[in-house]
Amino acid sequence: MEPAIVTRGLRKVYRVFRKELGLGGAIRGLFHRRYDEVAAVDGVDLEIAPGELVGFLGPNGAGKTTTLKMLSGLLHPSGGSATVLGHVPWRREVVFRRQISLLLGQKNQLVWDLPARESFELNRAIYGVDRSQAQRTVDHLSAMLEVRGLLDKPVRELSLGERMKMELIAALLHKPKVLFLDEPTLGLDVISQHRVRDFLRHLVAEEKITTILTSHYLQDIEALCRRVVIIDHGRVIHDGSWERIVRDFSDRKEIVLRFAGASPDLRGEEWGEVVARDAATLRLRVPFARATEISRRAIDLPGLEDIRIEAMPVEEVIRRVFASSGREN
Repeated sequence: MEPAIVTRGLRKVYRVFRKELGLGGAIRGLFHRRYDEVAAVDGVDLEIAPGELVGFLGPNGAGKTTTLKMLSGLLHPSGGSATVLGHVPWRREVVFRRQISLLLGQKNQLVWDLPARESFELNRAIYGVDRSQAQRTVDHLSAMLEVRGLLDKPVRELSLGERMKMELIAALLHKPKVLFLDEPTLGLDVISQHRVRDFLRHLVAEEKITTILTSHYLQDIEALCRRVVIIDHGRVIHDGSWERIVRDFSDRKEIVLRFAGASPDLRGEEWGEVVARDAATLRLRVPFARATEISRRAIDLPGLEDIRIEAMPVEEVIRRVFASSGREN
């Protein structure tokens, strides 16, 4: 099966005006402007299979959004090549545009003073979607996102979470085969984040939409993506399964013990490191390879009511990935 998305050496370089210091520098800049070249994306190679949902991680300025804009045809690259569903994105062919969708979490595509339903009708007309088919899609997606009663409410009166759900419906109205999601849960409360994640999980499973997801919320990536691409300074520094990242960069686990009475005083190398303690709860940090052994020993502790083994926090795992590439984040 041919990949849905392929990039080879994809680059985007911007010329940035170098501002001189002082009044003299400002005057010189009027007549002899000097520029620096900044590589926002610097040689990205990717292959993404049809129906695959890939997490795209990196700090601010790493090149994530620039990459998505090139793959959706909004930007021309400075070098390299890319194809999406066999099309060169920046040629912006009509058949290509009908098969992709780009959702930027910080950009609105809905008309602010109109109900979302009217923006959906505009999108339907732009994409030439049959009216009855569009209505079925809106009914289905709005039911999944629990916003059917809000379709006729002006967008400006919706909460941030409700607007994002409407944005998702607008992006999916024409049933794209490829979906680019840039920070779809940015600024949402915890409940809205969970609902959007559940929606995306079911959508990709049902529709087999090839999806690239960027997010600053690592819980989004952990919950949705089996494969993660990590980019920094415009270059891919890691590409593999989430399980592999955890395995390669996580060398410890944490064991949480809850007791009926006071927690015991566990000290010594045989118990690992005590990282938190209160009246009835104890949290131990232990080497990955010894987690099972220490857990078995803990089961025999007097008064133990509950035991829970937790992996290293995902934020710490990603921090280690960046540290291994020479950058602390």
